[in-house]
Amino acid sequence: MLRLLSILVFLASWWLATFLVGPSKLPPPPIVLAAIIGEARSGALFFHLGVTLGRVGIAFILAMTLGGAIGYLMGRVRLANRLGDPWLILLLNLPALVIIVLAYIWAGLTEVAAIAAIAINKLPTAIVTLREGTRALHLALDEMATVFAIPRWRTFQHVILPQLAPYIAAAMRSGLALIWKIVLVAELLGRPNGVGFEIGIAFQLFDIALLLAYSLSFAAVVLVIETLLVQPFEARCARWRPRAA
Repeated sequence: MLRLLSILVFLASWWLATFLVGPSKLPPPPIVLAAIIGEARSGALFFHLGVTLGRVGIAFILAMTLGGAIGYLMGRVRLANRLGDPWLILLLNLPALVIIVLAYIWAGLTEVAAIAAIAINKLPTAIVTLREGTRALHLALDEMATVFAIPRWRTFQHVILPQLAPYIAAAMRSGLALIWKIVLVAELLGRPNGVGFEIGIAFQLFDIALLLAYSLSFAAVVLVIETLLVQPFEARCARWRPRAA
């Protein structure tokens, strides 16, 4: 109910802003809704949303897999942390736009370049989160596993992984929030399809209704994924933690 109330407040604010700035600069909700329905009927909306979500999914899996492994290694091995920390700082402070442009220059305007650029932008945040989670592991539990001669894989599965689960969930949530934004920039600059590409076309035509139609449709999909998948997963991973008062 609170989310529904928040959406109603958003729509009311939208109407008010339309009256203040004029429908030419900010079309009212019915016009944008008509644009969404028109794009959906033609099939273009679902096609471009699907393409964008595919890029997000591939880049997210690559970044989380590689970032999780590197972060765990840096948290466990001091030498690996010292060697990798300068590269990590560099990636954290390198603008996403620079990485995307360099990827397109070096690898061409290809799908591989776009996905690689998106994954690289997500990679350092996953590494940092998992490194800090690994550093926070309880040493007493490691000693217990050693005393009882538990195999390494079972130790990782039943002792280490449950402790890292909240950090993995946090990395997933922050990573998705970051990838949503970066994928649109990558599509805007160098792909012939996707939500970012359509937003670029709408910008060139100064079609604000079409721009808002794709932006809000994409935001709605993100909100559904966040509500139905990410938040329940995060709550499940952190269910063993005591709740704040």
